Amino acid sequence: MALIQWGIVSLLLILAIEPTSSSRSIIQMPTEKQNLGKGGLDMYCESWKLTVETNNAGNWGQMPEKCAEYVVAYMTGEQYLSDSEAVTDNSLEYATSLVSTRECDAWVFDVDETLLGNVLYFVDTPGNGSMPDMDEWIELAKAPALPASLRLYKKLQALGFTIFLLTGRSEIHRNATETNLRNVGYSDWKRLILRGDADQGKYASVYKSEKRKEIEDEGYIIRGNSGDQWSDLLGFAVAKRSFKLPNPLYYVQ
Repeated sequence: MALIQWGIVSLLLILAIEPTSSSRSIIQMPTEKQNLGKGGLDMYCESWKLTVETNNAGNWGQMPEKCAEYVVAYMTGEQYLSDSEAVTDNSLEYATSLVSTRECDAWVFDVDETLLGNVLYFVDTPGNGSMPDMDEWIELAKAPALPASLRLYKKLQALGFTIFLLTGRSEIHRNATETNLRNVGYSDWKRLILRGDADQGKYASVYKSEKRKEIEDEGYIIRGNSGDQWSDLLGFAVAKRSFKLPNPLYYVQ
């Protein structure tokens, strides 16, 4: 998971993972809300989340410490699911409006926080003990499907789109990733693309652009692209339309 800046939280703790280190530092949540009442704090954190989702925050590293509980509540609550459903509805409105034979129409999906949700990894639940390394978590193949994305995935298949999965996970996780995806309902993708040896160390925006260009070079038209990071969507060989899912947990360059 190269070049990732994590802003990870538990219900009472913030977990900060530096991009070039596997070390973890635990910061105790403040007992005071820094002179902000609950309503004011939520408003502040909602505004901060807006800057993240619109990419106004740019290359941000860690969420504001005072917003940890807010982000956990959002990611584990109904609003996150509702926001994801809205993205799916917009995606399907666009997909069904296309007039095409669809023989060469492709749709690209990211995996983490797009098809699969890793909130169970990021939130340290009681009794969980020490949190496993992200690579260890991936190998467990226990990440659930994001319901809205599974609905979109199935509808796009029914419409005749060719599905490509393009993830920042490394090639060593291919078996676990395929197992996880199939276990939660995804199937019949054209290709699952993971980082090979030559892709290690590249910014996600560069790596994913290169892989999208390879898809286009095969004769496909990338009609749509779904991801939770701006680096999933921007760069070159971009899709005709791109759709960003919400993710205030971390930022990937």
